[in-house]
Amino acid sequence: MFRCLELARHGAGFVSPNPMVGAVLVYQNRIIGEGWHQIYGGPHAEVNCIRSVNQADEYLIPDSTLYVSLEPCAHFGKTPPCSHLIIEKKIRKVVVACSDPFEAVNGKGIQLLQQAGIEVLTGVLEKEAMDLNNRFFCFHQRKRPYIILKWAQSSDGFIAGISDDRLLITHEQTNRLVHRWRSEEAAILIGTETAIKDNPSLTNRYWLGRSPLRLVIDKHLRLPDNLIMFRDGNPVIIFNEQKNDQQGELRFVKINTDQSFIDQLFVYCYQNGIQSILVEGGAKLLQSFIDADQWDEARIITNTTLQVGSGLAAPMIKNPTMFHSFRSMTDQINMFIHPKNKKTK
Repeated sequence: MFRCLELARHGAGFVSPNPMVGAVLVYQNRIIGEGWHQIYGGPHAEVNCIRSVNQADEYLIPDSTLYVSLEPCAHFGKTPPCSHLIIEKKIRKVVVACSDPFEAVNGKGIQLLQQAGIEVLTGVLEKEAMDLNNRFFCFHQRKRPYIILKWAQSSDGFIAGISDDRLLITHEQTNRLVHRWRSEEAAILIGTETAIKDNPSLTNRYWLGRSPLRLVIDKHLRLPDNLIMFRDGNPVIIFNEQKNDQQGELRFVKINTDQSFIDQLFVYCYQNGIQSILVEGGAKLLQSFIDADQWDEARIITNTTLQVGSGLAAPMIKNPTMFHSFRSMTDQINMFIHPKNKKTK
């Protein structure tokens, strides 16, 4: 099952909104096939695993054990049900790490296998498998996107100086890492002030993979038309208080001033299948998620050699639980999880 999880990670940034899944087929302690879900809309892990078996070993398939990191699907989506293929190949035993929370599956795949007389063992490395697809589980169980807060700060805790000039905090190597993070999330969110001051493109340019959907808060529609992200032909969703509209690749979504923006954002994302958001906005936007207690991870990049002295202070997290820390050139990267989510990490 560890190998299944290792294989599944190859799908990061390519399979969303589907989960990352790996599969291994074993005959008498010998791996005869393995595969993973490689791209959204393509064959699932079980299919790729079975297809990988050498012709000389195909006769061993019925007597083999299939290990898979997520419950085999039981519905017709972009591909046929994997549970049907397993039954068709007469595989006698299947080991599953965790159930699929998607309502079209959610136990139905396991039930189909058992009804066909297949022995099914569940819960093997369940926590690790759920951690791997925490975005997928959050979306289907909590009905909201998985929220990752990200910011860069100086060693003395500032994200910007006194002047309007952009403060360059991170190193080139760390910038590549940030673009990798972008490739792994469904959407990226910033506020009005960040859009005006930085004029960012918010695309993934330094890492293999797709760019996230860009979300911008512009309540009073103050952003100028000449911003890079409005002119590069890629989609942008603009949350505002004035209108619902579509202008080419720009979609305007009206929000209610009497309701929480975060709550409205979550509803929109759930209705439109947006499973995760990387929040790269300014201190005010980031702090709003922290104060509302609506975040799952925080990734803080600290330039250990840079001191600003005064300026815009970085957001503050109370009682964070750090789960990863590493160095990149002059930058220290700390990753935190929300304390209430510690059990599922």
